[in-house]
Amino acid sequence: MAFTTTLLSWSVIDFGHTMTPNHLSDAITAIRWATDYLLKATSIPNTLYVQVGNAFRDHSCWERPEDMDTPRTVYKVDASHPGSDVAGETSAALAAAAVVFRLRDPDYSDRLLQRAVRVFDFADQYRGAYSSSLHNVVCPCYCDFSGYKDELLWGAAWLHKATRRREYREYIKRNEEVLGASDTKHEFGWDNKHAGVNVLISKEVLMGKDDYLRSFKENADDFICSLLPGVSSHPEIQYSPGGLLFKTGGSNMQHVTSLSFLLLAYSNYLSHANSHVPCGASSASPAELRMAAKRQVDYILGDNPMGISYMVGYGNRYPQHIHHRASSLPSLEAHPGRIGCKAGGAYYLSPKPNPNLLIGAVVGGPTNISDIFPDARPIFQQSEPTTYINAPLVGLLAYFSAHPYD
Repeated sequence: MAFTTTLLSWSVIDFGHTMTPNHLSDAITAIRWATDYLLKATSIPNTLYVQVGNAFRDHSCWERPEDMDTPRTVYKVDASHPGSDVAGETSAALAAAAVVFRLRDPDYSDRLLQRAVRVFDFADQYRGAYSSSLHNVVCPCYCDFSGYKDELLWGAAWLHKATRRREYREYIKRNEEVLGASDTKHEFGWDNKHAGVNVLISKEVLMGKDDYLRSFKENADDFICSLLPGVSSHPEIQYSPGGLLFKTGGSNMQHVTSLSFLLLAYSNYLSHANSHVPCGASSASPAELRMAAKRQVDYILGDNPMGISYMVGYGNRYPQHIHHRASSLPSLEAHPGRIGCKAGGAYYLSPKPNPNLLIGAVVGGPTNISDIFPDARPIFQQSEPTTYINAPLVGLLAYFSAHPYD
């Protein structure tokens, strides 16, 4: 949730000017909804409430939100049970949102920023992974596999952007090697922030404001080159025959939207600096980066071998059996009676399309590099929509809607 909030805020910061007034208002409303929650979750110093409910109990049921009766147990991290990963990302979310509201609601922005600083200090002072402190609760469903060091750099990077305080710039540089800024620098998503850290900091370098951090730009350049078709030789990044960026693991669209967002953001930073990306003996222009990002967006929206849009409700053909309880079960209006925990299994296994369209949701996408998509609820990594798939797509769609031929 915190990563979703950070990326939605970044979308507004970089691409809000290309959104229609209504869309921009909707995005800001969504950010405030999330940050209001995060403010409540961090209201006690050195404490962060990170989860409500038991993943095993909840996942064992297929029922509507209105019928849920599984335990609503609340779990937290604190000084004795650290969670630098989730706290670092929460700090980043609050700081990024503070930038969004700086001119729109200065008082709210100040409150977000003060809380972001406090939460970051907690994350940094009491280091440890929440996957260790709350292992039996958050694993295997929500484990942080990349550790917490990337989130500390990520939180510091957003605080640097939001505050312009020298202390965060010094923190980033001082901890560059200790916190592994160049480790797994080709990864970006809810679990791993390294590529995002490098791209975010690179803007300052490209603008001539922080040459002190040039090594982060070098990391970003290497990452960007690894994504470009015909240039990339990175073993973890492939392209399907239909042109989809593909990484091993489940829910591939999370990689597609997050990495494409970084491509587009970096292309804009390069354009403003009148610069290119050095890729070995050649170089890539900002236009080439934008073209690579747009190809992924076009694929998501239906320009692919299956001719299917992976966004529910968009185009003539889109997923009909998404892995989503409220979408797949009948509404209270259609079925007023309670549907119990196990009774929902009949709807889960039903071959019928979902009765309630989750308009705008993007699913995990093709199962492998062959461009094949099984539209089936039980194959959840391909048919499940997530907020962290959609959040970076907001910025991409905003830009390419305003610049369709760019």
